Amino acid sequence: MNIIFGILVILLLASGLFDFIAWQFNIIAIAVLVVIWLVSMYNKFVSLRNRVEEAWADIEVQLKRRYDLIPNLVNSVKGYATHEASAFENVTKARATAMGASGPTGAHAEAENMLTGALRSLFAVAEAYPDLKANQNFLALQNELADTENKIQSARRFYNGNVRDLNTGLQSFPGNIIAGIFRFGQKEFFDLPDDHAAQNPVEVKF
Repeated sequence: MNIIFGILVILLLASGLFDFIAWQFNIIAIAVLVVIWLVSMYNKFVSLRNRVEEAWADIEVQLKRRYDLIPNLVNSVKGYATHEASAFENVTKARATAMGASGPTGAHAEAENMLTGALRSLFAVAEAYPDLKANQNFLALQNELADTENKIQSARRFYNGNVRDLNTGLQSFPGNIIAGIFRFGQKEFFDLPDDHAAQNPVEVKF
């Protein structure tokens, strides 16, 4: 949009059209063109910022879904491995920490990574109980968690792509000037490992 606008302005100037118009009207025309360009750039950044916020909202939906699945998953494992109190406690604490974090911050990403690690340990415990691994409720929860983690990664990649587009626009000239005038700020990336707790449990030796 902005490139096309710039090309049109250059073509108008090169055509000599303004040579036939009084200089007072030329100034007015140039001022109008500048205002149109500013509005266009402003609306572009608003659109990019809104896309980033919408993408983050999608991540939050999937993270909440994962939080909601965890208590049922823990209870399923408890029914077979009652003496694995430390694994249950670690998952519960990690879940509470992750739920208490907010926004695409480094602290939030770290909390989610700790939760993933705790879940891996929980699934590793389940590996030692064949009856649990064959339990249909446990298998359904495991599959649902794996599906949720896939959606989290997809939403994260979409979010980071929008953040990249916004930050690139804010850092590039002349977008950085417009960003400074209207106080548009850069957004943080949200980094999580690509491997899934439900699919890649850690090895636990008894």
